[in-house]
Amino acid sequence: MLAAMAEVGRQFEKGECYVPEMLISARAMKAGLAKLQPSLKQTNVQATGLVALGPVKGDLHDMGKNLVGMMLEGAGFKVKDLGVDVSPEKFVAAADEVDGIGLSALLTTTMGNMKNTLEALESAGKRPKVKVIVGGAPVTQDFARQIGADGYATDASRAVALAKSLIFRSS
Repeated sequence: MLAAMAEVGRQFEKGECYVPEMLISARAMKAGLAKLQPSLKQTNVQATGLVALGPVKGDLHDMGKNLVGMMLEGAGFKVKDLGVDVSPEKFVAAADEVDGIGLSALLTTTMGNMKNTLEALESAGKRPKVKVIVGGAPVTQDFARQIGADGYATDASRAVALAKSLIFRSS
């Protein structure tokens, strides 16, 4: 299943498949993982890492977050879904339990809350503990650099590759 999801990600990056196909593939992967979960728990297989995801405060759009979450799970990560309209304080609280945090914004009006969240993590002394990846339609590499994010991804497939490179945990 992991190889199949990697192939779907490759096809998406090359424009050979689109968001609907990625969603179908990710849902199939999630259903397969649900069936395998009891067996995986018995083998004590370690997750690649734990990532908390959420759109920042003021942003209620979760399709991108949901797709990234499904793709991360398909790649072996555990995902803590923080919901929508996530306050900086909620991200700070999650930082104690995760290896990485994914922030998303679909609206230009909420992008500033990505910076606020990074500042809150820094103020709480938790910024060095977690890698922070940002994404969403209006977000750019330059913006990610300006606010001090560890990485930026243009889509779910690239978010998974970035998460693997930043927070891969060997089992």
